[in-house]
Amino acid sequence: MGLLIFGVRVFIASVFAVAGVAKLADRAGSEQSVIEFGVPAALARPVAWLLPVVEMACAVALLLGSWSQAGAVAALALFVLFTAAISINLLRGRRPACHCFGQLHAAPIGWTTVVRNACLAALSAMIVWEGPGPGGVFTELAKNGINVAVLVLGTIVCLETVGGAWLLYLLLKQNGRVLRRLAALESKVGISTDPSKPGLPTGSAAPTFRLADLEGRLRSLEMLGHAGKPLLLLFIEPECTACTTLLPIAAAWQKEHRDRLVVVPFSSGSVEANLAKAKDAGLVGILLQQDREVASAYDVVGSPGAVLVRDGRIASEVALGLESIRALVERSVVPAPLAKGERIRSVRLRDLAGGTMDVSHLVGQRRLLLFWNPSCGYCRAMLNDVKAWERAQPEDSLELVVIAGGSPLANREQGFRSRVLLDSKFEVSDMFGVIGTPSAVLIDEQGRVASDVAVGAEQALTLAGAIPDSILA
Repeated sequence: MGLLIFGVRVFIASVFAVAGVAKLADRAGSEQSVIEFGVPAALARPVAWLLPVVEMACAVALLLGSWSQAGAVAALALFVLFTAAISINLLRGRRPACHCFGQLHAAPIGWTTVVRNACLAALSAMIVWEGPGPGGVFTELAKNGINVAVLVLGTIVCLETVGGAWLLYLLLKQNGRVLRRLAALESKVGISTDPSKPGLPTGSAAPTFRLADLEGRLRSLEMLGHAGKPLLLLFIEPECTACTTLLPIAAAWQKEHRDRLVVVPFSSGSVEANLAKAKDAGLVGILLQQDREVASAYDVVGSPGAVLVRDGRIASEVALGLESIRALVERSVVPAPLAKGERIRSVRLRDLAGGTMDVSHLVGQRRLLLFWNPSCGYCRAMLNDVKAWERAQPEDSLELVVIAGGSPLANREQGFRSRVLLDSKFEVSDMFGVIGTPSAVLIDEQGRVASDVAVGAEQALTLAGAIPDSILA
């Protein structure tokens, strides 16, 4: 039992050590998290400093035999406090981001967070119940030799494995947007990565059809594609359980994406059976096949299945199953990045003062849009150069507008003189096809795109034009 408790001490100490160091490395995020949890803004900074210090003190105490019980009591008190604060916010319907491990892990809280902290509190209670430990790390190593060494090494390996897996997850999540764009580009240019998949070749002519809907009105491929929008041909069956699950989701797509996409459902069976299901789900425009003749023509071999048609041609591979169809819809409704000469589309962003601004109103003066993230190392490296350029610019010349990710607090600490607009959902980044920071693009007096996207610090600064050579050096 003594060796088990010692292992628990090492584990809890490791958790607190990692959490404390990570919080100190992400002070801005920790401050913002403290405020979001309900601490008054005036106390946010001292609390954000004090908390990691206390966590690291607990870690040290847990590893010292004579102090281990005191460290366990403090750890138990912290976990109970964290659990109570999280539960209160959840019961009030609030889900602030938990910066428990700084930038290593920052995500909205949930009941899983409560369970995690409760488990850690239970482990701390075990140490308190056992009483003062027999010795510290070095004492135990001297007494139990290889057994303790193996236990400590195993704990470290486990923590590193979990940490590495989590960092890999964050990396894959961050690059998800890039992969979606690559998939969309492959679809547009007709690249198929797996010729063995069902479906007609992308870019080939879409088979024509002429079918009646549930009200008896005839519809054809040419009629449905007349509006110039892409068509999502959605193939379902009235007796298919997965199709029944999909129906209300498809009905929501018809309403939500009606300006960008036409969802055309195909089914079979009787009019009465399909009418009942369509009415329950709110789905409209179902076309009835006699015996899957249109599905066969498009080589859709299962239900539910879907394929995208654009300008009378196959624009995607066949998607089978709810998740694949959902991904196809998400790719198809993302507008293409703006090209030179096109006007900025309407997107409202919040500024650092709490107000909002529509980026389509950025007219009357040439502007440089600088895409920024306070946590980006390349951005931090060029921050002083950008500030020097801000000071050197005449008021009536090129205006800088920073389009930023990250929290308001982190962006205030950057100290920009220029206007900062928070693009938390990457709407403006997606509009210009920006996939990383720092990047920049020029906008003319009419709010039209005046340059290609410049990627990287030197290219972004060069795009500004009137930059002293000393800055670029």
